[in-house]
Amino acid sequence: MTKIDYEKVGALIGIEVHQQLDTRTKLFCSCPTKIREDDPEFTFIRRLRPTQSELGEVDPAALFEFQRGRVHIYENYDDSICLVEQDEEPPHLLDEEAVDFALEISLLMNSQPVDEIQIMRKLVIDGSNTTGFQRSVVVAFGGSIDVNGFTVPIQTIGVEEDAARKIRENGSQTYWRLDRLGIPLIEVATAPVMKTPQQVLDTALRIGQIFRVTGKVKRGLGTIRQDINVSVKGGAIIEIKGVQKLNLIGQVVEYEVQRQLQLLKIRDELKERGVRSGQIKSMAHDVTSLFEKSSSKVIQSALKRKEGVYALVLPGFAGMVGREVQPGRRLGSELADYAKFWGGVQGLFHTDELPNYGITSVEVTALQKYLKAQDVDAIIIVAATETASKEALKAVADRARQALKCVPDETRGPLIDGTTRYSRPRPGAARMYPETDVAPVAVTQERLERIRQGLPELPEEKLQKFREEYHLSDELAGIMIRSLRIDLFEHIITQHPELAVTVAAALESTWRNLEREGVDVEGIPEEQIALLFDRLAADQFAKEAIEELLIWLAQHPEKTVDDAVVDLGLGVISHSELKGIIDQIVKANAAMVAERGERAVGPLMGLVMKEVRGRADGKLVNKLLQDAVKTQMKS
Repeated sequence: MTKIDYEKVGALIGIEVHQQLDTRTKLFCSCPTKIREDDPEFTFIRRLRPTQSELGEVDPAALFEFQRGRVHIYENYDDSICLVEQDEEPPHLLDEEAVDFALEISLLMNSQPVDEIQIMRKLVIDGSNTTGFQRSVVVAFGGSIDVNGFTVPIQTIGVEEDAARKIRENGSQTYWRLDRLGIPLIEVATAPVMKTPQQVLDTALRIGQIFRVTGKVKRGLGTIRQDINVSVKGGAIIEIKGVQKLNLIGQVVEYEVQRQLQLLKIRDELKERGVRSGQIKSMAHDVTSLFEKSSSKVIQSALKRKEGVYALVLPGFAGMVGREVQPGRRLGSELADYAKFWGGVQGLFHTDELPNYGITSVEVTALQKYLKAQDVDAIIIVAATETASKEALKAVADRARQALKCVPDETRGPLIDGTTRYSRPRPGAARMYPETDVAPVAVTQERLERIRQGLPELPEEKLQKFREEYHLSDELAGIMIRSLRIDLFEHIITQHPELAVTVAAALESTWRNLEREGVDVEGIPEEQIALLFDRLAADQFAKEAIEELLIWLAQHPEKTVDDAVVDLGLGVISHSELKGIIDQIVKANAAMVAERGERAVGPLMGLVMKEVRGRADGKLVNKLLQDAVKTQMKS
């Protein structure tokens, strides 16, 4: 793929950042805001259905989820989940602590708080809410943030209930845990003014920083996530929901812009071929007899289940279905997403990729002849029940018709490589309606003034303190005030100011290097990172062991720094033992010392550090090694 000129293609991007607030209780009840890892104590089952709005409309996203026919099983705990989460009791009053936290963040972003907070219901029936809706409130409008000299307008700041946690899926059954349901989430939505992946990443980092400096948001993986809205000239507004890793944001944006541009090219080529929407028929042909002796494992499995093979002709689509729209994903992948979600099939075959997967060229020729398909036509094949196959192929036909017109409006979910897949239709205006069970909350000037008096410093206001009090270089201080881990840095150096430079280097330089190497440092609990520097300050290991410890903790997120020190054998070595090791290595390399003199210290340093493996301070090793080399030179 060629390099994208984001200005030329008219890319416009907005972002919504959601962060769990660190409140004592949930948003509409007094249950604690803690995540449980032990086994649940009881479960119950629900099936959710869409309802009409006050105008008699049904939200398309809600209808879509209902048509999937899923059963939801909810896992509970007696001491941390109550009747509110189970939708057996009306919600309590809106949590005042969450409101104060949100107002504080609003003031830091120069946003205008509302006079009265109204509670709304947002229709959600994917099972993540037992009620079939999510309660949310708008706290403030407008405002802006500065992102590296670029002003990003804020549209709204609100608070909403976090959803239940999806634990697993088993066929048509989805298991959810209700411990997360109702934890307050702050949501900051920007205007769609960003034009490049880097601007979006920088904006997400800046918003995250402002969240963190308040000290009133939860930390750790899963506590923050981003929804990204992306469009290009001639394309559509695509919402990509639930990007949890910040380092994935830029890739997600780049691949979505690329996807829309490729879909527009496919549209134009189909039009040049003269393909018309009316030519695409939602007709599923039973072609089971052509594949009774097929070597395809997928087809044979379906036939053993007494299912069939069904096909759909897409006139003029030959070569288009196999066209790549994102790395590793093609138009055929988009069609397959629709087939899976609307028909419940496992996947599909198409003639742009055949013969393959056990389907022979003889079978393909027979299929084309049976369906009277031309060389310019593509054929889609699914192997499932008749009902599932017909629904799947109908969805494929609908999506193919859309390919002739535009990039379809839809909500997509991120994959681990930054590509995305279809999740559901975009919600409509019928999704929101007032909550009648909770009274509104007034926002008084007295309340705002109280919060304004306690506002924390913004990161850029900390620059001088980092230089003067903690002796960071200008470069390192600048890096730290732009860091998303600025609050963790300050938390640690409040206890150990003498380690400020070491902590800053570890949380930024070492952290980024490990991320580039594929180490999941984001998954390390922050209390273990703080404990790591507690142990370093107590001389339980040398600072050279920090990188090795971070790698170990990333690989064992359920264990502790103390476990790591024992497992890696990183206990600090005694002065006498270290001197003995150095003397032994110098004597073993006496010929090198005789040849190079003091220049032998460099290569010998590597040998010693490899032997002591983070159990000794590098400066001490270097001093003792120089003494040992000088002694050897005299002998």
